[in-house]
Amino acid sequence: MRRKGFALAGMSTIAWKEAADHFSSARFHFVMLLVLLTAFGSVYGAIGEIKNTIGQDPFLFLRLLTTAKQPVPSFVAFLGFLLPLVSIALAFDSINGEYSRRTMSRILAQPIYRDALLFGKFLGGMIVLALCLLTLWLLMTGLGILTLGLPPSGPEIARGLAFLVACLAYAGVWLALALLFSTIFRQAATSALAALALWLIFAIFWGMIVHALTIALAPIDPTNPMTLVNAVEMQSALARISPNTLFSETAQALLSPQTRSLGLVFMDQMEGAIPGAPLPFSQSALLIWPQLSGMVAAMLLIFTGAYVTFQRQEVRA
Repeated sequence: MRRKGFALAGMSTIAWKEAADHFSSARFHFVMLLVLLTAFGSVYGAIGEIKNTIGQDPFLFLRLLTTAKQPVPSFVAFLGFLLPLVSIALAFDSINGEYSRRTMSRILAQPIYRDALLFGKFLGGMIVLALCLLTLWLLMTGLGILTLGLPPSGPEIARGLAFLVACLAYAGVWLALALLFSTIFRQAATSALAALALWLIFAIFWGMIVHALTIALAPIDPTNPMTLVNAVEMQSALARISPNTLFSETAQALLSPQTRSLGLVFMDQMEGAIPGAPLPFSQSALLIWPQLSGMVAAMLLIFTGAYVTFQRQEVRA
C-alpha cells in the first residue's frame, strides 16, 4: 500500500510532547539532581586545587573540568560515568511503555506514521539532553568566573563548546541503545536491565576483556619488537569499540591542549615538536575527528536497528 503524505509529519509535535513529559517526570528530576550534586562536588574540589596556579596556566577553565581532588573524581570522569544513566533513564520505556499503557494503537490511529513516532521520541530525548548539558556547561562557566575572578578565553570557549557536542554525541549513543531495547523487549524492566548490563560491561569490564583478547589475538614475541607494536595497536582498536573509550579520548584531546596524539607515537614523529606546548584548537579538532565520527556513526547505526525493529512489529488494539 502506497503511503500518503509526508512520513515525518507530526514528528515535531511528538518530540516536544516527549521533552515536556521528561521535564515533568520525577525519574528525570532524581537523575539530574544526582548529576548536579556530583558535578558541583567535583568542581568545588577542582577550584581548591587550581587556585594556587592562577597566572601560570593559560587554560584554567578547562582545568575546572579535568582536575580531580581525591577521593572525588574530575567533572569529566563523572560525565563519562553518569551520562549513559541519564540517557537510559530517558528512553528505556519509550516504546514498550506505550504498549503496556495500551496507548500505541491510539497514537497510530491518528494521522501519524511510525516513522514520525520513533523519530519524535528520539528527538525529544536529544532535546532534553542538549538543554541539560548546555545548562550544566553555563553553570560551570559561571561558577568558574565567580570563584577564579577571570573570564574564559576564546580558545577555552571553543574547546568547551566542542566538548559539549562530544557529550551530546556520547549521550545520543546510549539514548539510541535504550530506544532499541525498548523496541525489542515488551517489558520495560527487561529493556532497562539489558541497557544497564551493557553499560556495566563497557564501563567496568571492557578493559579486562580487551586485555584478554589482545593476548589471544596478538601475542608478543620478546625477540621481535614489531609484535609489541602490533599488540598495542590491536589493544587500541579493540578498546575503541566502547563508546566510553571514544568519549574519554575526545575529552582528553579537547580539554588538555597539550595532548598531541591519542595512539602510539614514535620518536621520529616527535621531531620538531615542543614538549608541553598546547595545540591550536583546529589541530585538536582534527585529532578527535575519528572518535567524534565514530560516536555519531554508532548512534545512527543503533537508531537504524531500532527503526527496522519497530517497523516490523505488529501493533494490535
